[in-house]
Amino acid sequence: MKVFEIRNAFGLENLVCSERPQPAPGPGQVLVRMRAAALNYRDLMTVRGHYNPRQPLPLVPCSDGVGEVTAIGDGVTRVKVGDRVATLFCQKWYGGEPDREKLRATLGGPLDGALAESMVLSEEGVVHVPEHLSDVEAATLPCAALTAWSALVTHGRVGAGATVLVQGTGGVALFALQFARLHGARVIVTSASDDKLAKVRELGSWAEINYRENPAWGKRARELSGGAGVDHIVEVGGAGTLAQSLRAIRIGGQISLIGVLAGNVTELDVIPILMQSVRVQGILVGSRDGFEAMNRAIAQHQLRPVIDRVFPFEQSPRAFASMAEGTHLGKICIEF
Repeated sequence: MKVFEIRNAFGLENLVCSERPQPAPGPGQVLVRMRAAALNYRDLMTVRGHYNPRQPLPLVPCSDGVGEVTAIGDGVTRVKVGDRVATLFCQKWYGGEPDREKLRATLGGPLDGALAESMVLSEEGVVHVPEHLSDVEAATLPCAALTAWSALVTHGRVGAGATVLVQGTGGVALFALQFARLHGARVIVTSASDDKLAKVRELGSWAEINYRENPAWGKRARELSGGAGVDHIVEVGGAGTLAQSLRAIRIGGQISLIGVLAGNVTELDVIPILMQSVRVQGILVGSRDGFEAMNRAIAQHQLRPVIDRVFPFEQSPRAFASMAEGTHLGKICIEF
């Protein structure tokens, strides 16, 4: 079977197509013929060697994929041949609180990921996907969608009338926009592009801030929320944007720390966190229980992911290059 793998060294130029033996499922395992995959920023960082420079190579990258179960091993009961399933990012996190053991078994590093024509996975590490979604749409769910769901629903308990600020227009951000609106919240979106802000307005944002034109966007967000501050912030910038998030958040509000697009180290005044009783919650995707709960909501409301571009499997390196350009709105996907 064909796979794309980081072969001998990190870098986009070292992401190459290779042949590997066709795998077969053992007891408790399933064989999945992959149909689609979706990229996350983590995947790009992994290929570049920035996520884990000590990751053993070769490695098949990409954590998120969808396919059809074509064979099952002895004792499998959760799925059957013909089922359409998505990969579970944390292969051992089925529910409850995370721990070191659960978070070690993640796809796309250290475990081989979804850029393979076939995958063998534990029956516990796959999830049925909503029937109304295409394969490409369903492939966007394992990380981006579940991360946004975990932030706003599992941990944030966002409800009707809340104000949510979402940074950017990538996959997690747009899922957060959709889930927040689904729960009756109003959403402020930040971006450096007026064109992208116009598009998120069409998707239902309540207000938009161009942070390049308004670097003090935290103050502007507080003004938009009537001076009290926003209830919840989906923080994807990390160290470079956290200070502005602390200006925007209300007393007792929550900042869900998800990404480090603007850096991971900074000097930070922690007094606002203490004096305003702000909760800063780290989010690492989520459990299988959360994935299944999210899928029920997606199916009930017929929600559809926002997809920017779809590349054929043979052009997987071009999909990574497109993500590196940073011009996308929504998800970049690969179709097998």
